[in-house]
Amino acid sequence: MHPIHLKKKTLPATAVRRKSLPPPPPPSAVAVACAMLRLRKCVVSCILSSPSTSAISPLRRLLSAAASPPISPNPSSFAVEDYLVGTCGLSRPQALKASKKLSHLNSPANPDAVLAFLAGLGLSGADAAAVVAKDPQFLGAKVDKTLAPVVAGLTGLGLSSPEIARIVSLTPDGFRRRSILSRLLKRSSCLLFSDLDKVVKPNVVFLRECGLGDCDIAKLCIHGPRMLTTNLERVRAMVTCAEGIGVPRGSAMFRKALHAVAFQSKEKIAAKVDYLKNTFRWSDAEASIAVRKYPGLLRKSKESLKHRSEFLFSEVGLEPAYIAHRPEILSYSMEGRLRPRYYVIKFLKQSGLLDRDLSLYSAVKMTDKVFVEKLICPHKEAAAHLAEDYAAACKGEVPTNFRFT
Repeated sequence: MHPIHLKKKTLPATAVRRKSLPPPPPPSAVAVACAMLRLRKCVVSCILSSPSTSAISPLRRLLSAAASPPISPNPSSFAVEDYLVGTCGLSRPQALKASKKLSHLNSPANPDAVLAFLAGLGLSGADAAAVVAKDPQFLGAKVDKTLAPVVAGLTGLGLSSPEIARIVSLTPDGFRRRSILSRLLKRSSCLLFSDLDKVVKPNVVFLRECGLGDCDIAKLCIHGPRMLTTNLERVRAMVTCAEGIGVPRGSAMFRKALHAVAFQSKEKIAAKVDYLKNTFRWSDAEASIAVRKYPGLLRKSKESLKHRSEFLFSEVGLEPAYIAHRPEILSYSMEGRLRPRYYVIKFLKQSGLLDRDLSLYSAVKMTDKVFVEKLICPHKEAAAHLAEDYAAACKGEVPTNFRFT
C-alpha cells in the first residue's frame, strides 16, 4: 500500500473552460429541487425522482377543507386498523403495523381532518396513504395548531404549493413539528437564499458527473448545506482532495470521503493523518488503509481518538494493524457501545458461557436487538444479573460483576 498523497490535480482545460453545463433536470424535477433546497433535511433527494403531483389548491382551501371534514360512520365504535385500510388506503399489513402507533385515537374526527388537509394540499389518495404508512402519527397532528401554520410559514419563505406537498410526502415526521421553521432558518439559511440556476445546479451536475446519485447528494447536503452553495471550483477542489486520500470517484465510499474532506485545507488533513499514525502506531500504508475504509476518521476529534486508542490497546489488547483494517470500530460510542459490549464478552468468556471466539468488532457491529438476543437472553438463568449490568454499563456505570482483576 502507498502513503496518502494530497497532490494538486490539474484539470483538463476543457473542464475548466467549459462554456456550458449539461442541461438541467426536467422542469418538474427542478420544481421539486427548489423545495428541497429550502429544506435541509431533504435537499436534492428528489431531483431525479419527481412523481407527478396533482393540481394544488390555494392555501386558503386548506383550513376550510379541514374545518368541515367528512365524518366516518359510527365514531363510537372507531376501529383504527379498519379505518387505515378502508379510509386511508393502507394494506392490511401496513395498517396492522401503523395501528400500534395510533392506539390513543378513539374517533375519526382528527384523522378525517388531516386527510382533508392533505387533499386540499393536492396530495392524491395514494400520496396520502404513503404519508400515513411512513408516519402514522401524522393522523394525530392538529391541523389548525400545527399543519396549517407550518404551511403558512413555508409559503412565507417562498415555497410554492407543489413544493410544500412534495415535502410532506418526503418528510411527514418533520413536517408535523412546528420547529421545522426555526430549524430551517437557523441551520440552512445558505440554502434558502442561494441562486438555484447559477450556483446550486452546476454543483449538482458536477457531483452527478462524479458518480454520486441524488440520494448521495442529499446526504452530503444534510451534513453540510454549503456543499451545494459554494462556488463550483471549490467543489472541484474537494473532489480532488477526496481522490487524494485514496477514494476514487464512483466508489461506494466516495460520498463519505467527500464529506470528510469538505472545507478542510490540505494542511489540516495531512496533520490529522499524522496524528492518526502517531496515536494508533500506524505506518503510512496502514493509515492509508484506515482512512480509505473510514474517511470519517478525518472528522473525529483528537480527544475521542486518543480515548479510543487507549481503550482498544490497553484494555482490549488489539493490534494496530487489526484496527487499521477495521477502522469502523472507531466510529462507535465508547460509553454506549464499545465498553459495555466488551464487558459482556469478557464476562461471558471468563464465566465459560461463550462457546465461540467472538471478537469485539463483531459484537459492536450487531444491532442492540441482535446483541441482546444472542448474548444476553440465552444466559438469563446462568447470569440473571447480566441484562441489568449491561444496561447499567451503557449508562456509563461499571457494575461489580464487570470489575475484572
